Amino acid sequence: SALGRNGVHDFILVRATAIVLTLYIIYMVGFFATTGEISWEVWTGFFASGFTKVFTLLALVSILIHAWIGMWQVLTDYVKPLALRLVLQLAIVVALVAYV
Repeated sequence: SALGRNGVHDFILVRATAIVLTLYIIYMVGFFATTGEISWEVWTGFFASGFTKVFTLLALVSILIHAWIGMWQVLTDYVKPLALRLVLQLAIVVALVAYV
């Protein structure tokens, strides 16, 4: 992929982003489990924390990297016509950027 220099680098990136996303999910589940009633004030207070902001940004970047490498691998394995694969890759990049 364009992110990794080779397959091993992509493998490591996917595993690292999976760890970040798992930790973020645990962090969010912990917040919901330990917070009684979630109001706007509680929610904005939670995201006012510098740690939560940085962790959320790291999780979003991890989603982008993880999804891109996964989709790139699927497309290169199963879509053989180069023009079609490039169009699909462009569509996926646009979708990933739009959603995140």
